[in-house]
Amino acid sequence: MGPDGDRSWREVAWIFLKLGLIAFGGPAAHTAMMREELVRRRGWVSDERFVDLMSATNLIPGPNSTELAIHLGYDRARWRGLLAAGICFILPAALIVTGLAWAYVTYETTPAVEGLLYGIVPAVIAIIVHALAGLLHTVIKSVWFALLALAALAAYLLGVNELVVLAAGALIAGGVKLIRGRPRGSAHGIAAVPLMVLGSPDQLTQLFLTMLKIGSVLYGSGYVLLAFLRGDFVDRLGWITSQQLVDAVSIGQVTPGPVFTTATFIGYVVAGLPGAFLATVAIFLPSFVFVGLLTKITDRLRSSAWTSTLLNGLNAAALALMAGVTVQLAQTAIVDPLTLAITLATMTLLWTTRLNNAWYIAAGAAIGLLHTVLR
Repeated sequence: MGPDGDRSWREVAWIFLKLGLIAFGGPAAHTAMMREELVRRRGWVSDERFVDLMSATNLIPGPNSTELAIHLGYDRARWRGLLAAGICFILPAALIVTGLAWAYVTYETTPAVEGLLYGIVPAVIAIIVHALAGLLHTVIKSVWFALLALAALAAYLLGVNELVVLAAGALIAGGVKLIRGRPRGSAHGIAAVPLMVLGSPDQLTQLFLTMLKIGSVLYGSGYVLLAFLRGDFVDRLGWITSQQLVDAVSIGQVTPGPVFTTATFIGYVVAGLPGAFLATVAIFLPSFVFVGLLTKITDRLRSSAWTSTLLNGLNAAALALMAGVTVQLAQTAIVDPLTLAITLATMTLLWTTRLNNAWYIAAGAAIGLLHTVLR
């Protein structure tokens, strides 16, 4: 790799390390921040390419925003970029969660972080809304796609499973394409795609394999992750209690980066630092493998009218899911005039300036801390 390639993967590493430190708010917020940083500010990819990758990663198991980061890294700097983006996006959250897990095990409590989120999440909502507005003209190509997106949003808010909504978006778009007439080009097939006593080797192996299984098969939200973790670590293995599981999920929700770092917390509680490391590697490893395979087909999805139409329908449904998550997030985060003011002020600045998202997150955190102190 020449000097330019070397600079590219190092640039990828730095950008995703920064995103991993400020990406509060869950997958929709992560996606919005990546779009702001890589499409709007740096022009690494077009909005159309960004949405295509966002939709494609929704089709594979694992943490979708992390997989989007991995794929964007591959687009920028090939295989070195793939590894750099994924590792650097995961690393800050894994280290923070490990520190909180140490405090939890040592002092049977964790430092209060809810005050930070009081100010951060309203700012994050504005960032997501800004990203949604920017993607509308790319995804909503006609009145028909607008209606499809509205139907997908309604279905999601009514409780329909995310995968069903995505599949229906693609299939309905494909069905309309068939009704209007078959495409002239031939259709191409798409491949289906601190603890003083550390854990024993057998326990560490079982911990690794269990987390690897979860990372390989898990679709859906954090609530689905909770169900898998409960089934394996509380009910089947009996390594943690229900309360410890709830605490682990809470820590994963209130720290930046992927929610899947809940696995890091559980790994530490079960087997100290080796457990935290192995659990983190195991639950994220399948994402690197799946995205590595996905890179082989994403470039072909636009190669025919048929697959392009399916992808357009998938994109409309994915954008609707992002909007639905934002509505739910706003219902829990915008709770008083101050949080509403944070959202509106952030939105105004996003539309009138080119400030980095890190400033909005820092301002929200400062307001949240001040509110907690003065309350």
